[in-house]
Amino acid sequence: MKKRVLILGSTGSVGTSTLEVIRHLRSNFEIVGLSTYSNGELLGRQVKEFGCKAVCIVAKEAAFRFERNVGRRVRVFTGPEGLVGLIRHIPADDVVIAVTGSAALPALWEAIEERRGIILANKEALVMAGNLIMRRAKRNRVVIKPVDSEQSAIWQCLDGRQDSLKKIHLTASGGPFYGFDKKRLARITISDALRHPRWRMGEKISVDSATLMNKGLEVLETMSLFAVPVEMISVLIHPEAIVHSMVEFIDGVVLAQLSVTDMRIPIQYALTYPKRLACDRLLTMDFFSLGALHFSRPRIENFPCLRLALEVAEKGGSAPCVLSVANEVSVEAFLKGELDFMSIPKVIEKTLQRHRHIKEPNLKDIIFTHAWAKKEAEKIIATVNRTRKD
Repeated sequence: MKKRVLILGSTGSVGTSTLEVIRHLRSNFEIVGLSTYSNGELLGRQVKEFGCKAVCIVAKEAAFRFERNVGRRVRVFTGPEGLVGLIRHIPADDVVIAVTGSAALPALWEAIEERRGIILANKEALVMAGNLIMRRAKRNRVVIKPVDSEQSAIWQCLDGRQDSLKKIHLTASGGPFYGFDKKRLARITISDALRHPRWRMGEKISVDSATLMNKGLEVLETMSLFAVPVEMISVLIHPEAIVHSMVEFIDGVVLAQLSVTDMRIPIQYALTYPKRLACDRLLTMDFFSLGALHFSRPRIENFPCLRLALEVAEKGGSAPCVLSVANEVSVEAFLKGELDFMSIPKVIEKTLQRHRHIKEPNLKDIIFTHAWAKKEAEKIIATVNRTRKD
């Protein structure tokens, strides 16, 4: 039987890569649902190609246009709650969660409640409520299969040997500005931040990579996914982006996962797990052309977002939620030209300083903290903008 797959965020970079993998493994998969925020035109082409009967378009005006064009052939869910409705009403074996930002949390929670398999390409939900999510997934016997290249590498190297784990080495390319000093960092433009040297990604994750917040979020994600304290995670700058992460065991053995920089590789592994299927379209390693591989410690003094994430990792509780939401709001403001590049960590730090910490938050606390942090970060950005104008 074909595995039924529902893809949230099918018009984004991870979503389109997922569909490309499935396109070449059509005999193994059936697409039962797709979603987008507002790109109804691309979604329509995907629906036509893969023949799914249900979609969610979060932006309601785009949903109305889609319904006029497609008619009644496809069931359309709308609004942020539409993602939850799509999961609840459309039977699927696996749900690919490739929605960016905190909007993924309700959908992820619902997928766990419905006991769907999870293929996770979103960091923010786990950062915000990692302990709650992993406990609920364990209770419902739901397997969460990570798609981020680093998390997939750890998952593959660890392979269930949690009891003999000593350390996780999380690699980072360093982004486009790693060798820059503070003066050059202060002059970064939006177009600069969106040009990643190794990966083709969406806007938000590209900026996160440029500030190294992406690696900070991955530290928090790793803690939740693999139930390890921050002391057991080290961050290594590895500009070649060939070693996607390493796992060190108590006997001194280190296992590393290497592959070319192609998101389709971890996506295919998550889709076909526990099997590995051949795919001629995926590139393989050419070891004779590699040259040298380099590793160095991160320069936290120039990239305060990583420092903030590591501090939050030690604190735990509701602090990771504040960090994630304040970063999300700040990156959005940067992309709109309302905030300069080096002000992103300043807004995050001020939001964290104003937060009344909750040591062991429940889901209601997380929802409240999310709303508070969003409003507070927006207030801080408004103050920064007034200061700039004066």
